[in-house]
Amino acid sequence: MRSKPACRRSAALRTDVLLSLPALLLALLVDRWLGEPPVRWHPVVWMGHYLGWAGRQLQRHSRPDVADYRSFWLGALAWLGGAAMVIAAALAIEQLAMTLPLVLSSLLLGLALKPLLAWRMLRTEVQAVEQALQQSLPAGRERLSWLVSRDVSALSEAGVRESAIESLAENLNDSVVAPLFWFVLLGLPGAALYRFANTADAMWGYRGVYRGQRWEWAGKWAARVDDALSWLPARLTAGLLLLGAGWRGLRLAGALPSEAGKTPSPNSGWPMAAMALVLGVTLRKPLAYGLNPAGREAQAVDTERAVANAEKVLLALMAVAVIAMVYALIRGLD
Repeated sequence: MRSKPACRRSAALRTDVLLSLPALLLALLVDRWLGEPPVRWHPVVWMGHYLGWAGRQLQRHSRPDVADYRSFWLGALAWLGGAAMVIAAALAIEQLAMTLPLVLSSLLLGLALKPLLAWRMLRTEVQAVEQALQQSLPAGRERLSWLVSRDVSALSEAGVRESAIESLAENLNDSVVAPLFWFVLLGLPGAALYRFANTADAMWGYRGVYRGQRWEWAGKWAARVDDALSWLPARLTAGLLLLGAGWRGLRLAGALPSEAGKTPSPNSGWPMAAMALVLGVTLRKPLAYGLNPAGREAQAVDTERAVANAEKVLLALMAVAVIAMVYALIRGLD
């Protein structure tokens, strides 16, 4: 016979599972059907406003020193302050959800989780690049500039397409897999913290000077935290991409680590290399790297194939989450 504390733990586990599973599925369905909420109500936009303001303050104190430790610690403190606010807000929503009836609790959690993932927007933007490219190369470059931070002015048609597919693979992790991964592990605060960390890295995590601002030291903390939080999800994303290709994907698994290691990022190379291998194409960043160099040049059909591969990852992730949560629920009933 189990003790009372054990029974209480089992009851809490059942409650968490019964809340989290429908909330996760609801968030994915809302994303598919409705897309992003209005900008004024979007929590990731709010995070961006804070990071923009804090970044401007950091630049006032940033120095072009070889080792600007002052900027590093100021950047770390600004990051921690924003993270604390994000976690506090997510915890408040989660605690409120716990006080509501089960259906309303799951609804609230699902609606709060939705803005922290963005598959529909990512898919739409990548497809828009391909549609623009069908009109003209300049139109394709222009639309790609909405999606990536690199210089697109000299990219060929294949280069534009490769950049869009790379962005799809990288952001499949950053905007979908990783937020859901941390939601499953740590609830809404985990997903919110990840999105804050990833947004901070996107705004601050640059080497040297970027657009006239010095981020080598001021953004180092943000970049390293994002690296740590993305480490497992990036490899999970890559594994699911290979798994979605069946036996062919499993045969390609041996080439994945060496290809992923070609990028300067410890994480983004994994989903990008997996996508390149599965499609059988080369994905290049000029003067930086070439993933799967033995592959062919990306064609228009490869953009849709990349989107279809990403959709398989989403379905597999939903299945994994459901199985994991149902297993946890069954264990809680033992």
